[in-house]
Amino acid sequence: MEHLERCAWALRGTLVRAAVRRYLPWALVASMLAGSLLKELSPLPESYLSNKRNVFNVYFVKVAWAWTFCLLLPFITLTNYHLTGKAGLVLRRLSTLLVGTAIWYVGTAVFANIEHYTGSCYQSPALEGVRKEHQSKQQCHGEGGFWHGFDISGHSFLLTFCVLMIVEEMAVLHELGTDRSHWLHAAVTTLGVALGLLTLIWVWMFLCTAVYFHNLSQKVFGTLFGLLGWYGTYGCWYLKSFSPGLPPQSSSLNLKQDGYKK
Repeated sequence: MEHLERCAWALRGTLVRAAVRRYLPWALVASMLAGSLLKELSPLPESYLSNKRNVFNVYFVKVAWAWTFCLLLPFITLTNYHLTGKAGLVLRRLSTLLVGTAIWYVGTAVFANIEHYTGSCYQSPALEGVRKEHQSKQQCHGEGGFWHGFDISGHSFLLTFCVLMIVEEMAVLHELGTDRSHWLHAAVTTLGVALGLLTLIWVWMFLCTAVYFHNLSQKVFGTLFGLLGWYGTYGCWYLKSFSPGLPPQSSSLNLKQDGYKK
């Protein structure tokens, strides 16, 4: 438990800070652009992380929303109930996960349709010999072809959204005061450390996507859609009364609004 306490203390000094929430979106954009330029101008040699079948990609990024959902569900429930004592408000705040699920589903569906309507089936990865008889990506791959369309980076989109959502929800740790001997303290500390580690994995894999996969425009659109999903909810809609609302904090809503306007 002592090690968890140290990790939790480190997280409070980094991810939970208001300055991190304010500048993290810009940092993600800058790192995406820097990684993309590196990929175009001076590509890194192939490595374990450049293989799409690496363990982080297969068991984490491919199911990034599931990991984020499953850890935020108990975290939001315990922290928000402890701070408010109102089951109704907790259920309202948990609806942020439903909103996030909708954003994930709609985003990936839109990207898949864009790739479909802008793509064609080719005989080789060099985009030679169009196979006009194959009108979908599934048919193309099934016949050994290579589908090429505008493939917006789903990783850039989802990892951006997940990172920013986790950091927003973890802000309640500044407000939380629990008895160290109470089970709630151990549970929240464990969940907080797990979310912090998950955030580090998401940021690392976001950087790997920037330097190894997709072209610049595909990553720019993916990242911008992720930012739009975050800002449209936490920066706009959740400030309204008819919404899931922001994480409970002692600071007033006006301060929160001012922070987003800066």
